[in-house]
Amino acid sequence: MKLRAVRLHNVRRFAGRGVAIEGMGDGVNVLSAANEHGKSTSFDALHALFFQPHSGTPKAVQSLRPYSGGSPLVEADIETDAGRFRLTKQFYAGKRAGVVDLASGRIVAQADEAERFIAELVHGSSGGPAGLLWVRQGITGIENRSPSEKEEERKAREGVLASVQGEVEALTGGRRMAQILDACAAELGELATATGRPRAGGPYAEALEERDRLASEEARLEAEVRDLRTALDARRKARERLAELEDPAETAARQQARAQAEQALAQARAHGEKLHAAEARESLARHNAEAARAALDKFRFTLQRALDLKVLEAAAIARRDEALAARTEAITVSDNALAAAEQAEMEEQQARELLARLDRALRAKEAAERLKELRERLSKADAVNKQVEDGQAALRVATVPADAVRQLEGLETELAGLYAAEASRATTLRIDYDDGAGGRLTDGGAPLPDGAERPIHGTEQFRIEGVGTLTIRSTREGAASDGKLAKAVERHRTLLRQLGVESLREVRERQAAASAKAIELETARRHLALLAPQGVAELRAEIARLQDLPVPEDQTEANPEAARQAHAAAGEKLAAARLAAREARPARDKAEAAVIDAEKALSSIAAERAVAEAALGAEEGRADRAGELQRVCETAEAAFAEAKAAAETLRAGAPDIDTVEATLRRTASAVDATAKEAASLREQLADLNGSIRTRTDGAVEEIWRETAERRAAADTLVRRFEMEVAALTRLRRALEDARTAARDLYFEPVMNELRPLMGLLFDDVSVSFNDATLLPELLRRNGQDEPVDVLSGGMREQLAILTRLAFARLLARDGRPAPVILDDALVYSDDDRIEKMFDALHRQSRDQQIIVFSCRQRAFERLGGNRLQMTEWRPDQG
Repeated sequence: MKLRAVRLHNVRRFAGRGVAIEGMGDGVNVLSAANEHGKSTSFDALHALFFQPHSGTPKAVQSLRPYSGGSPLVEADIETDAGRFRLTKQFYAGKRAGVVDLASGRIVAQADEAERFIAELVHGSSGGPAGLLWVRQGITGIENRSPSEKEEERKAREGVLASVQGEVEALTGGRRMAQILDACAAELGELATATGRPRAGGPYAEALEERDRLASEEARLEAEVRDLRTALDARRKARERLAELEDPAETAARQQARAQAEQALAQARAHGEKLHAAEARESLARHNAEAARAALDKFRFTLQRALDLKVLEAAAIARRDEALAARTEAITVSDNALAAAEQAEMEEQQARELLARLDRALRAKEAAERLKELRERLSKADAVNKQVEDGQAALRVATVPADAVRQLEGLETELAGLYAAEASRATTLRIDYDDGAGGRLTDGGAPLPDGAERPIHGTEQFRIEGVGTLTIRSTREGAASDGKLAKAVERHRTLLRQLGVESLREVRERQAAASAKAIELETARRHLALLAPQGVAELRAEIARLQDLPVPEDQTEANPEAARQAHAAAGEKLAAARLAAREARPARDKAEAAVIDAEKALSSIAAERAVAEAALGAEEGRADRAGELQRVCETAEAAFAEAKAAAETLRAGAPDIDTVEATLRRTASAVDATAKEAASLREQLADLNGSIRTRTDGAVEEIWRETAERRAAADTLVRRFEMEVAALTRLRRALEDARTAARDLYFEPVMNELRPLMGLLFDDVSVSFNDATLLPELLRRNGQDEPVDVLSGGMREQLAILTRLAFARLLARDGRPAPVILDDALVYSDDDRIEKMFDALHRQSRDQQIIVFSCRQRAFERLGGNRLQMTEWRPDQG
């Protein structure tokens, strides 16, 4: 079977519309489009056509129905050895199924017969060829799926292999093999579980429990015997050690060593107290000697410093006098500059006041002229403003609403059409006058023109000159009219009354008049804006402000230009005077700072000299004081040397007190440890005597030997059961291996097809199949087996697709060709591998139809093949 076209209508996103995929050829066919384009929708619709009955609404059919409801329609053109057929199914309302022979147009089957026809094409349920070869989006066939789906596909694969290879079960004994396996499993089941563990409640488990119980009891008794022997050894060693510790000679030696250590410690402590007193005297003598030396050095330094300060004070007095003289001179210069600046400032103020009086007089004159001009503009603005107000009132009267005009124009157009329609239906009158005829046919006194048609509405009369009156009655008027004309005429009259006009022409004239008035109004507004840019009210406010300005009392007659020049000259003079005062100020400030610095330096030197003189005392006694300090220093240094020598003598003969104390601690701890250990041994002997007496009374060694004999017998029974379980397990494995070896013949056909395909992608790679699932289980490469479950997503995807292509070739060889359909199945492959997969698809497409749906438009350009397109389609197109 090969697909040639797929069409669907009202399916999912195609609600109320249809699409078609036409022109499917042999080999590779590719539909590459963006997401949400309808590829997966087409796949699911095609799957429903082949595997869902038209009369039911299972979940797969419900998923095809759009949110707006309706009846999904799916149609496919196929080609088989018997010819070309069109398969059609419609679900929900109007549900139907049909098969049409495209060559003759004859209906081959309908309803249930059509379902049977389609079922024969795919040889059964979804576990048939489509279940093996049609790959949904995101499904590769190796990932986890529901048990029912796995079992259906496994049966399909098994059916394909069995039909190709033939029945092989007889090679392993057939039913007899099954019976032997069942018997082996039954016997093994009485002793052990499927995992080889002892079965609970069975003889094997009971023997194990008894052996373990006896082994535990034996271990406990053996431990007790071992503890008894250990206790006896420990009691013997404790008695020997106690005798050693309580030896009188050793005890007296330990006591004497401790007494000697205590006496040595007392002597060392007495010597240490003498040394401490000598070191204290040494420290005091050192302090006195250092203090005497410091006092002598300080006196000598202060004496020299007092002499230096006397010289520095004389120099500081001289610098202060110089700073005072400089400050006096700087103050005089600065005061003169300030006085000149004050005189210049007074002259500048007088010139400024004169200039201000002249400016006020000039502004008053300009304000009077400005007030006169504004009053004239206000008068003109009032006149123009009245013109604007009158124009606005006239424009409001003349303006016709634009929507009313549009409505009237629409009614005029509608009436023209209705009159024309009435005229086409009504009776008409036409007169063609003879040449030279003098008489005329008149209507209301107006002659009818030659050759013109006049519609007749109802009953009308016409006058014939020299003949009489002609009455014409139209009987079609009432039958043909539907009242639209009368209603339109009434609406037209009502609108004219609302507008206050007689016709559309008068409305046009009012619009033209309103347009002219609008132009006049805009001109007046522009004129008003020129006269009063801020408005008439702002103009009046400006006039009022100018009227309220005060009139200057002093009307000076001085020349303004001369006054401005005098003011400028006074300003220049004031600026020069201020600059001169500014220049004199830093010199004055510097002189002031110099005086302050000189005073501070002099005060500091004087204060320091006073302190030094006070410390030295009267000048006549300074030499005697220096001699006294010298003698005190020499006496203190001699006393320090004597105290230091005495301390050094005591330090040289001092014993090591830490060593003496350590010796005492050692001898004392030896005495204490011996006493403590002897007491502990006495307690240990008491405990051991009690424990030994308890165990010897219970005959523990005899009970231990009896338990060991019973445990040995239990071991023998357990080993017998272990050998039986191992033999049965080995027998079952051998039988299963024999059957598996025979089932390996199943995989020879698919391996023959898969091997060249694998060679396109990998070097030196082989695949082994699971005999239970009939799917790839292990991948061997580089001499190492890798479970399929741990392979990368891309590797598993490629292996799954190649396996399906191999099964597709087996189906075709068995006379059941089916198209391979891949809906976005290659999503994890890299660029290099995907091109090799494209080569594999083309290799298998030599006698196989392959249809690929993909959203990866750029990547699948390299696939080549027949490019498919989705086009709009309606079911009535055929």
